[in-house]
Amino acid sequence: MPTSPLYPKSTARIFGHPIHPMLVPFPIACFVGTLLTDIAYAASGEVQWANFSSWLLTAGLIISIFAVIAGLTDFFGERRIRALKHAWIHGIGNAIALILSIWNAFVHTHDGYTGVWPTGLTLSAIVVVILVVTGWQGGSLVYRHGVALLPEDKP
Repeated sequence: MPTSPLYPKSTARIFGHPIHPMLVPFPIACFVGTLLTDIAYAASGEVQWANFSSWLLTAGLIISIFAVIAGLTDFFGERRIRALKHAWIHGIGNAIALILSIWNAFVHTHDGYTGVWPTGLTLSAIVVVILVVTGWQGGSLVYRHGVALLPEDKP
């Protein structure tokens, strides 16, 4: 598949398609789901919601490993990506969200109420806010800077 000298390329690709944007929706959905199930637990006291939060956190963290590998491959594989401020904000913000999610997973290992309220719920909310910012930055990488676009894909 041709690459464009106009746009920074994704170096982590499969059949010409960038891998990172294929993977990131899964951990995002898991971490947003964690916040929602934390809220449901705080509102209802039903322990199954706390269990759902733990499962969503675990799934999100596992899938994040692959998204991080693909993202770092793109970041270190293309100097034009590293030169973009949006890429740094995206990467550092996501690293912070990942560290907070790991911490949150440990918090959620406590029994029910202490695993969610208040620390788990607070960490879940902070992670989702960070993901909104980093997702916006990721969109800027594609739609403003053309990362991984081919000439015919011009936005």
